[in-house]
Amino acid sequence: MARHDAHRMLPLFLPAADVARQLDWQPSADVYRTSNGWLLKFDLAGVRPQDIQLIASGKTLTIRGVRRDCVLEEGCCQYRMEISYNRFERSIQLSQRLEGAVIATEHRDGMLIVRISWEDGA
Repeated sequence: MARHDAHRMLPLFLPAADVARQLDWQPSADVYRTSNGWLLKFDLAGVRPQDIQLIASGKTLTIRGVRRDCVLEEGCCQYRMEISYNRFERSIQLSQRLEGAVIATEHRDGMLIVRISWEDGA
């Protein structure tokens, strides 16, 4: 193999975790239709409620924030890192405009639960 080719291949051998840590991540979401609106669940394990922002615009609900790494024990050093600690953003497009909607949130067991309803049951 030529020396030039070997240098081009080096990035292929970087650990995936190193690449993933540089990128934003998108939390998983479940979307349910209810009798008077929507119920959305976002998997935000390890994210503090104060680090979450909710934005409703048109038919789109967006959550964004940051998951921060916490050291569980002094003196430990990284051995393997698979959890994404960084900014995140996730948008969900709904079939109804969100103007006039009542939006309530709950943070439970690492899940952000968002309930969207309308006073008139739209």
